[in-house]
Amino acid sequence: MSDTNNNIHTISILLQSWYPQHKRDLPWRHTSDPYLIWVSEVILQQTRVEQGYDYFVRFVRKFPDIWALASASEEDVLKIWQGLGYYSRARNMLQAAKQLINQFEGIFPSDFEKILSLKGVGNYTAAAIASFAFGKPHATVDGNVSRVISRLFEVQHPINSTEGKKQLQSVADQIIDPVHPGIHNQAMMELGATICLPRRPKCEECPLQTVCMAHHHHSVASFPSKIVKTKVRDRFFNYFHIMHENETFLRKRIEDDVWKNLYEFPLIETSGQVSLIEISDEEKFGKWFSKSHSLQFEHVVSMKHILSHQRIFAEFYRVKTEESIDHLPDLSFIKIDMADIEKYPVSRLIHKYLERFFC
Repeated sequence: MSDTNNNIHTISILLQSWYPQHKRDLPWRHTSDPYLIWVSEVILQQTRVEQGYDYFVRFVRKFPDIWALASASEEDVLKIWQGLGYYSRARNMLQAAKQLINQFEGIFPSDFEKILSLKGVGNYTAAAIASFAFGKPHATVDGNVSRVISRLFEVQHPINSTEGKKQLQSVADQIIDPVHPGIHNQAMMELGATICLPRRPKCEECPLQTVCMAHHHHSVASFPSKIVKTKVRDRFFNYFHIMHENETFLRKRIEDDVWKNLYEFPLIETSGQVSLIEISDEEKFGKWFSKSHSLQFEHVVSMKHILSHQRIFAEFYRVKTEESIDHLPDLSFIKIDMADIEKYPVSRLIHKYLERFFC
């Protein structure tokens, strides 16, 4: 890798000249409030700006400050988060808000290490808050910045390897402008999000093309390199949407698994894709659907849902009954009116089903 010292000053000048004219107008860029910056950064993890924008607006309208968030129930927070995915982010934010009340009297700390101590806050988020809200010279390194640095200096280590992450952070720390760290970080992130794209980067529009080693050597397509991820696990979910007039059943997922503390219809997970006849041999099926009830099963839809390390293949069955079912043998289920289903936070998969067939 080239000596970064030769390009530090040039990079800072070029970035800060380019950014004001090309940055997107986003609400969290008009504030130095660390709470709002924190919310935006957590929402934008694993989320496109176009999708995250509306969630940010709704979240801060519902929870405008640390105190409002800390006093909320987990169910209320998950409901606002519904459809955004990676629900541990929302749970961690709720716990961190309580930390801020209990340990810091509701005042966001400006010290990097104290920010880092908050539940769910890693180096990137701590650096973003420290630099954007408090002007501290901590470099943010997300996926976009990793790609920019990897190409600028032809970083050979895979960006998702331990060595690669250390090298990228080291370079980012060297090239950050200590006088305007917030603007520098925002500009690096914006460049990666809008110009230095993973595929078809807009090198002709890039303000750093004159100092970019990969551009100079015509090797942009070779960077960054990554370690191939582990195999994705396939799972097979069979949901039963029981309907009697306007009544249905839901259950909260309390297991340490995907979608923890979100609600769902009665579910039977199988080892592969199976028919309804095969599912009827399952023990749960026999308990839930007593022969004393007049039941009509209808396969509604097959859906596929992709998570970071799992592929969910879901079958949705509508179960109509002429008789009211007071309860299911599994006492974890609650009977609700379908008109009230919007009150319960559900996974994006269940949400898509409801959007498609009940909106």
